[in-house]
Amino acid sequence: MNLALPLKFAFRELRGGLRGFYIFLACLALGVAAIAAVGTVRSAINQGIASEGAALLGGDAEIELTYRTANQEERAWIDGIAESVSEVVDFRSMAVAGEERGLTQVKAVDAAYPLLGDVRLTPDMPLLQALEGTETLPGAVMAPALIDRLGLSIGEKFSLGDQTFALMAELTREPDDAGAGFGLGPRTLVRSGDLTQSGLLTAGSIYETKYRMLLPAGTDLDQSRAMAEETFSGAGIRWRDSRDGAPGVSRFVERLSSFLVIVGLSGLAVGGVGVSAAVRSYLAGKTGVIATLRTLGASRQTIFLTYFIQIAILSAAGIAIGLLLGAGLPLLLSPLIAQNLPVPAVFTVYATPLIEAALYGVLAALLFTLWPLARTEEVRPATLFRDAMSSAKLLPRWPYVVAAGVLLIALVGAAVAFSAAATLTLWTALGIAGALLILTLAAYGIRTLARWSSHRRRQHGPLRWAFAAVGGPQQETSAVILSLGLGLSVLAAVGQIDGNLRNAISRDLPDVAPSYFFVDIQPDQLDGFLDRVTTDPEVSRVDTAPMLRGVITEINGTPAKEVAPDHWVVRGDRGITYAAKPDSRTTVTDGTFWPEDYAGAPQISFAAEEAEEIGLTLGDTLTVNVLGRDITGTITSFRDVDFSTAGIGFVLTMNPSALSGAPHTHIATVYATQAAEGAILRDISNAYPNVTAIGVRDAINRVAEVMSGIAAATSYGAGMSLLTGFLVLIGASAAGEKGRTYEAAILKTIGATRVQILRSFALRAMLMGAAAGIVGLIAGIAAGWGVSAYVMETGFEVIWSSAILIILGGIAANLLAGLAFAWRPLAARPAGVLRAKD
Repeated sequence: MNLALPLKFAFRELRGGLRGFYIFLACLALGVAAIAAVGTVRSAINQGIASEGAALLGGDAEIELTYRTANQEERAWIDGIAESVSEVVDFRSMAVAGEERGLTQVKAVDAAYPLLGDVRLTPDMPLLQALEGTETLPGAVMAPALIDRLGLSIGEKFSLGDQTFALMAELTREPDDAGAGFGLGPRTLVRSGDLTQSGLLTAGSIYETKYRMLLPAGTDLDQSRAMAEETFSGAGIRWRDSRDGAPGVSRFVERLSSFLVIVGLSGLAVGGVGVSAAVRSYLAGKTGVIATLRTLGASRQTIFLTYFIQIAILSAAGIAIGLLLGAGLPLLLSPLIAQNLPVPAVFTVYATPLIEAALYGVLAALLFTLWPLARTEEVRPATLFRDAMSSAKLLPRWPYVVAAGVLLIALVGAAVAFSAAATLTLWTALGIAGALLILTLAAYGIRTLARWSSHRRRQHGPLRWAFAAVGGPQQETSAVILSLGLGLSVLAAVGQIDGNLRNAISRDLPDVAPSYFFVDIQPDQLDGFLDRVTTDPEVSRVDTAPMLRGVITEINGTPAKEVAPDHWVVRGDRGITYAAKPDSRTTVTDGTFWPEDYAGAPQISFAAEEAEEIGLTLGDTLTVNVLGRDITGTITSFRDVDFSTAGIGFVLTMNPSALSGAPHTHIATVYATQAAEGAILRDISNAYPNVTAIGVRDAINRVAEVMSGIAAATSYGAGMSLLTGFLVLIGASAAGEKGRTYEAAILKTIGATRVQILRSFALRAMLMGAAAGIVGLIAGIAAGWGVSAYVMETGFEVIWSSAILIILGGIAANLLAGLAFAWRPLAARPAGVLRAKD
């Protein structure tokens, strides 16, 4: 293969400048920039977590115990391997100040806390000094949000359980806050020793004890972990170290960035439509040049390589611009981004996300330019002065079809390989491909319908002309439907998913959810608690259950994390309960529940959906560590467990004799009218200060805040797709300007006025925009339904406010782009245009 001649021709073509390729470059650059920017921010966060992992964790390593503190032998081992140790107890409680009550996440610390970093207080003072308190009361510090809620001022009193504290300062910064994960209540810090008389940390209470350690320099963390797991075998410990100081944040960032990259790929697909349209338009203008080259003896291969090299050079330029933007914008905006992140981020230029974005750009450019480039082979010498490109066959020769298929598979495969959510990525990629196919078919159908309508409307000139133009042979209709339709479909899907999720959280959930969760009810308090709530006429329902927490350590004798490494059930400790019989709302889907008087070997009833996900079957054994004791039971039944109602639901239930001897508390859900909630909370917290009430409405609002942030981030990504689509519209309008000029000249010749022609242009743009909006909306609603029903597992209804805005947005976007290129055709003189055409 001789490349010298195609290279020579390609560089000669490039001397003509970039006219016709600005949209090409912009579409490719925007798609690559979006993916590179998301990857850069993700890498910056991961690097920040890695470099500050010890500070986020609060030490080089941490051992966590549930429901208990380390015994003397365990504490001696921890002290023996570490240079410094800090004990932190974490739990939820109710802070009470007069008649005001608020849920708080309490952190009880010792004198060594924090091992790393600083606690910042207002007024400025050392933490130890603040926790010393006054002459008569121990001290505490609180998050500002909780201080405002309780109406407290510095120096005033409040209670945790049976212990009264003096508020000494506002807590403005915890060095290890990001590593603590999601919390439902603002933070309160106290000394561990000041809780001995509070009644909050009794047998069976729900709390975690964390032992943060500073290890000697050069310590092998893997070896230390192995030693800890061997030493504490059967004690139910959880080990974390500085290599992953904030695992919850890391998982969230990986999954969110994977989803945003998917949105970026949809933007790249929209840009690909623009790239394809730009190449097709450019090559249509080169029909004469190609035919002349063929007349002079140039082969098909030479012609193809000439324009392939030219497009490849321009694609490389577009990708390079995208990489510069994708790497540069996060650096430029790093102060703003870092200010809104819960973890440190190290912003610099990272090679991996840039390589990933460049790969996507190369594959997309090849995929979307190969098809129009292949059609250059169809230009023959006999078509020297004809538009052979517009009359070319629908499909190129089979080698190009196969190559396009391989490129598509490679693009989807790369997206799946780089993603932290491979299944979601695969389905989304298939959805984008399906949407493009549907939009292509829709464009064909719309053109056919427009042609039919133009013949039916003989009395309305501008509208008939608009229908005729939409149904004409030009490629503008297809480009508009594909680019604008795909961009709007992404935006519509985001709007429908977000709207339905908000409805599920804020509207539907409160109708079926309890008013309160009460936890840490001691066995001797249960009768008094039930007497208060069940006799209240405003309470419609009360559910209670014994509550323990345990870690599933083995499945059929194999470590659980090896069997189901990514499943949430085996990630950390889980709530478990016991019951003599299933209640009236429990449905056993398979197997048999044990008899009420059963007292034999431990048996387990497991949640059916989670069992299917893990691959459990009847007869399998699970080993659960409860308070340092391993209990191995056999699965004898599966149950339907509906977590969507926010009521009591346990993945794992055992027979009473297996667990009833272990120290435990009870939980309760109370369903009451909103008017009665305040009195119930006040009476229960006064009678039982150790009992914690979790308001479901507060939890719903907290979750809604998180979802709002996710929806906003996704909407920005979808907005980038729409911006790319708008650029494609501009390109399509610019490419069709010559055709509209000729059309305007013909219409003026037969007596049409400029106003009539302008109305025709406007109606044409509005019809195509409305069609793109409607088709995009249908695709977006279908995608939203799929995600809501099968991923989020919520109900679905069309969010009409979002739907109407999508259609109006499509009309407005295409109208704006169309009218921007309407003025020169309107101003052109018919004689000059028609003479030039001849």
